[in-house]
Amino acid sequence: MVWDYWLFAGALAWSLTTPALASSQTSAEAAAEESTKDSFPACIERFQKTAEAEGLTSAVVQSSIADLKWSERVIELDRRQPEFTTPFSDYLDRRVTQQRVADGRRLLREHRKLLTRVEQQYGVPAPYLVAFWGLETNYGSFFGKMSVLDSLATLACDKRRSQYFTRELMSALRIIDEGAIEAKNMEGSWAGAMGHVQFMPSVFLRHAVDYDGDRKRDLWNSLPDAMASAANFLSSMGWDDDYRWGREVLLPEGFDYLSAGLKHKRPLSEWQEMGVRQTSGAALPDEPIQAALLVPSGHKGPAFLVYDNFKVIMGWNQSEYYALAVGHMADRIAGAGKLHNPPPGNSPRLNREQVITLQETLKSKGFDVGDVDGIWGPATRRALSQYQDKQGMVPDGFPNQEVLDALGVGT
Repeated sequence: MVWDYWLFAGALAWSLTTPALASSQTSAEAAAEESTKDSFPACIERFQKTAEAEGLTSAVVQSSIADLKWSERVIELDRRQPEFTTPFSDYLDRRVTQQRVADGRRLLREHRKLLTRVEQQYGVPAPYLVAFWGLETNYGSFFGKMSVLDSLATLACDKRRSQYFTRELMSALRIIDEGAIEAKNMEGSWAGAMGHVQFMPSVFLRHAVDYDGDRKRDLWNSLPDAMASAANFLSSMGWDDDYRWGREVLLPEGFDYLSAGLKHKRPLSEWQEMGVRQTSGAALPDEPIQAALLVPSGHKGPAFLVYDNFKVIMGWNQSEYYALAVGHMADRIAGAGKLHNPPPGNSPRLNREQVITLQETLKSKGFDVGDVDGIWGPATRRALSQYQDKQGMVPDGFPNQEVLDALGVGT
């Protein structure tokens, strides 16, 4: 899902498809929601004034605003918080499945002519475009069934993120105004992402293209428009077609895991000197590029060197897991096999209370975890690796049972 400005930082650590338990609400929160629902007519008046101020005065726009409806379902989904973290093994297994790889390879062959033309124009290799398509909507099999306008209006009437979603609502109205799609057919996710590649409306306006020549940017019904739009977006973020996203690598015995993480980029030549090798055992490519090392499942799982294109993928979705899944999926679609060292399947699943306990304990011992928020993010991972190093453990920043026991975090 393409989020503009990435307000949803929780995607860094929480799986979007893990069954979620509705978080408990105080009576004040419930009252606030009721108040928001009651104020929806006033919000519609505000939307009308905002649209007029932005020059959106056509009959179709005014009709669309008048027809907006409050969605309790959107509020319910927005208020939910995933109860458990998702280990990388679960995340990857659910997304890069054998069936999805097989379908991706078939669709790559089926649409080779189109994808080759898009690749030549925008410089984004076809397997990556198919990988995004597969991960976002399972190759167009599910776009979401909720009214994008109603979803955005409901969230825009919520004071917490009103400014952002009001902007997205105005962008959606512009899309309708330009004739890309009728309001009644604008369906997508509960938060407003749309079409084959799940663009938010503002991203649509900036990066969607009419590639089939019908004078309409249609990400729902035109695969040429969808693939070219995805490529245009990736290209605008700096995709470098001279290099891949990264690669799985082998690490030597005694490797310094404190050097892992996106903040610790080094030239490939330095990683080579540190003993990092391709999974075949061959030396790393002799290329003048920077790379960072990721070990999403700790020292017993796979290790990856990631390049600048990995950051471009994270410009689509700021989850390291997501970007690794896209890269691996693209490799598989292009013909590569499974990971050389698959992630162990017995990784602990921590709930929010356990993560908070871990964060509080690390903070009390002098390690900077950032906000104590129950979210397993980069700051918590760095703090854990520093604690492990002080305790003589492998400092991979991974919450295995040994370190959880040491910190008093029950599982």
